[in-house]
Amino acid sequence: MEITQLSNRCQTFAERECKDSSPLYEYLSLNISEDRDLLELSSHAQEGQPIPNLFLGAVHYLLQLGLEHPLREYYPSIVESPRDFKSIFPQFKDFCLLYKSEVIELLQTKRVQTNEVRRSAYLYPSFCYMFDKVKKPLSLIEIGTSAGLQLLWDQYCYSYGNNLLFGNKTSKVLITSEIRGEQFPAYLENIPPVASRVGLDLHVCDITVPENALWLKSLIWPEHRDRVKLFEKAAQLFIENPVDLIEGDGVSLLPEIAKQTPEDSAICIFHTHVANQMPEALKHKLLEIIKSLGSQRDVFHLYNNMWDRKLHLDSYVNGRDECHVIGETDGHGRWFEWDIKGRIG
Repeated sequence: MEITQLSNRCQTFAERECKDSSPLYEYLSLNISEDRDLLELSSHAQEGQPIPNLFLGAVHYLLQLGLEHPLREYYPSIVESPRDFKSIFPQFKDFCLLYKSEVIELLQTKRVQTNEVRRSAYLYPSFCYMFDKVKKPLSLIEIGTSAGLQLLWDQYCYSYGNNLLFGNKTSKVLITSEIRGEQFPAYLENIPPVASRVGLDLHVCDITVPENALWLKSLIWPEHRDRVKLFEKAAQLFIENPVDLIEGDGVSLLPEIAKQTPEDSAICIFHTHVANQMPEALKHKLLEIIKSLGSQRDVFHLYNNMWDRKLHLDSYVNGRDECHVIGETDGHGRWFEWDIKGRIG
């Protein structure tokens, strides 16, 4: 990728994703976008990866490994009282150049597989809606599952700011999120029954391996201490309640995996913040497979970042297809819109 394109990506990352969420990463990304040495270093990332996330995650990982450098003093995830980030950039660049070979190795071998547990805040009402529509147990198939933490959405407790709890009210994993707009999801009182669950990923991340768990923690932005705690609790729950995770091309594996689901269940295929890494041809192949499955079974497809940033729900129930746009979602699940009335297509 050309330096100009990399620079633009860093600027976009700072302005659209980091602003009002991570002042540290916003500041670093803007400075990286103007530094040719660091842009060239970041260019070692694997094709198709979101480079700013991967580059910043690699540095964060090395710091959390314990490498000694003054840069550590600027990270809220490492020190209790971090230094002012507006003086960070010289130290950041020095660290990157000092540990250049280590950074390059991570860029060439690691992937952005953020397990944002809080995204389950909008998965839960979506699955409640599906169950109400078919009155059948749900067979879950997640594409791009990474470590599989979102497959346990029915094991989490949810609060949407109205002093009420939903989901598994005794769970140690409490997820809070804001629902924006005039509508509020229905059918939240009863947890939908799950008949089966499986995760598919080109590179499954086994969180029982400490190195993998640390990498996933390193992808969490330094100021977001609450996200780290949520990840750790969800990871422990997953270790206690393991789910089948299969390594391979999720789209190609989908037809065979679907055949293995109980016949009296509805197939629920879902993926969040994954489809933006799929080539156009693969996206269309996925839709063709789902349509074919929908001609034989009740099938739902829940996804975002495929054609746009919004959360979509397509369904094939009793031979009838429907497509809904649920609304915008925050990348970290802090809020989401709920508008599933209107039909399109």
